[in-house]
Amino acid sequence: MSVSAVAWQPTLGSMPGREGTRFRVWAPEVQRVELVLDGGRSLPLERGQDGHHGLTVPGFGAGARYRYRLDGGGPLPDPASRRQPEGVHGPSEVVDPSSFRWTDADWPGIDPEALVVYELHVGTFTPHGTFVAAARRLSALRDLGVTAVELMPVAAFPGRRNWGYDGVAPFAPASVYGAPDDLRALVNAAHGLGMGVLLDVVYNHLGPDGNYLGAFSRFYFDSAIHTPWGAALNFGGAESGPVRAYFLENAAHWLLEYHFDGLRLDATHAIVDRSTPHLLAEIATVAHALSPRRLVMAEDERNLARLVAAPPTGEGLDAVWSDDFHHQVRRRLAGDRDGYFADFDGTSTELAETLRRGWFYVGQLSRRTGKPRGTDPDGIAPYRFVVFLQNHDQVGNRAFGERLHHGLPPEAWRAAVALLLLAPQSPLLFMGQEWSTSTPFLYFTDHQADLGRLVTEGRRRDFAAFEAFRDPARVARIPDPQADATFEASRLLWEEREGPGHAEVVRLHRDLLRLRREALLPRRSRIAPRPAGPDAVVLDAGDLVAAIRFEGEGEVELPASLGPAPRLLLSTEDPSYAADPKPPAMLERGGRSFAAFSRPGALVLAA
Repeated sequence: MSVSAVAWQPTLGSMPGREGTRFRVWAPEVQRVELVLDGGRSLPLERGQDGHHGLTVPGFGAGARYRYRLDGGGPLPDPASRRQPEGVHGPSEVVDPSSFRWTDADWPGIDPEALVVYELHVGTFTPHGTFVAAARRLSALRDLGVTAVELMPVAAFPGRRNWGYDGVAPFAPASVYGAPDDLRALVNAAHGLGMGVLLDVVYNHLGPDGNYLGAFSRFYFDSAIHTPWGAALNFGGAESGPVRAYFLENAAHWLLEYHFDGLRLDATHAIVDRSTPHLLAEIATVAHALSPRRLVMAEDERNLARLVAAPPTGEGLDAVWSDDFHHQVRRRLAGDRDGYFADFDGTSTELAETLRRGWFYVGQLSRRTGKPRGTDPDGIAPYRFVVFLQNHDQVGNRAFGERLHHGLPPEAWRAAVALLLLAPQSPLLFMGQEWSTSTPFLYFTDHQADLGRLVTEGRRRDFAAFEAFRDPARVARIPDPQADATFEASRLLWEEREGPGHAEVVRLHRDLLRLRREALLPRRSRIAPRPAGPDAVVLDAGDLVAAIRFEGEGEVELPASLGPAPRLLLSTEDPSYAADPKPPAMLERGGRSFAAFSRPGALVLAA
């Protein structure tokens, strides 16, 4: 599939034009597809030899609603619906994307080498939980130093609330967040502020409630390949061509009809495709054909260098999430050891090695699985690795949704923030971390009662295997994903942001990001991470050095390249960040320089 920003036109769903609205749907084994219009009138679609059914209806335009009847069954919503105003089980609505007036013609796109990502969930980012409300907060993110907002999935899902990973209408923004043009306005506003917007999309599965793809064709799924969510999507089996085309068109749809600057592909390790080229490579080709500045990044636990290697040896993606950094930091600072944390020791040596390479596992045996994990990322530019202290998974998949800073002394959290924002990799912030929000981020759903009960029981059963949940009473206290209170508890409290203990953390994030932008990025290729004893790491760029201590008191030797009397650019123990500052002392001994820390913290020094 080749596309260009000028020539690309959608081929699926409802497409309004001068002669009316054109409808097209793939249902290869259905003999008769009828278009059921407002008021109940039915029109038969014309069946093509390729299994697609189509029809142009004069006088039927934007705002009109419709469904499909398949060989007399249904009616069902359009699998490529642009809007589901009454929910995922209701009628689809015709949307005209050309009616929105964009003002972002001068937007140059994201600079991938200066990427600072801010991940947010639209429903809990603001009290109102809408696209419009989120757009009003964008200037705060711009002022912080964010260069790209990443929206968790917005594809329509069942009920009033969801993380987004149970989406079942991949082309339709969830109506609980607002109209399609509200989402366009959010992206347009971000571009006006000089920020890009990325969208998290899920191409490894669809949700369990409201998924009608199988009704249109059994070939959408491969029953021979099983995933944690059921049968895999069919990307390489019989009749897989139209299935691949559906998801490639979905990618182009978000990038062009909504001007998104890129896509974050959820759990690409769970996308089963033995074809050549791989679906991931085709998605990257589509995005880059539209614009070389459109980014495609993967969430993938396998540590595969080929994901970001150029074709034909690789998939040609622009970046990949690196979980290893998070796991090392959490293992060290919070002591986590269950599950995948068992593969990490969190030592300063391991952490420095993770920062040096981009991820830690490069082929070693995993203690947890006994199998090799990872490949050598040598030669991959640091900015292609996205690292984080928090994200939706690493917070929300904890039983009580607690964030890393909830369990740390403030000084240790400040040190961790400095490590993240001064690392050579691309940092990701999860909404609210920039002010040490008090709110958790829990797992929440709004499924119908029987399915919801299974979700609740399954979540508690999963946690029962962890050492901390051997007590059944503790398991019973795990918040119910189906409860309104679980969702409400996850909403950010923006009024905290300016309060004591929070405003200082905002200031630290802002100053570190400015320092990163102005001083670190020009030196990124020279940064050499190394352990500095058992409790500290040094990021050494020669004339610029960051010393980060994670635990206790002690001295950190500074590189000789700083010379005598280096300039202090930033200390996390400055009174503007710490209510009870305890700045490290600078010592000279035997011709060598040391920073003497009395507790965890970070210093940035220049020659």
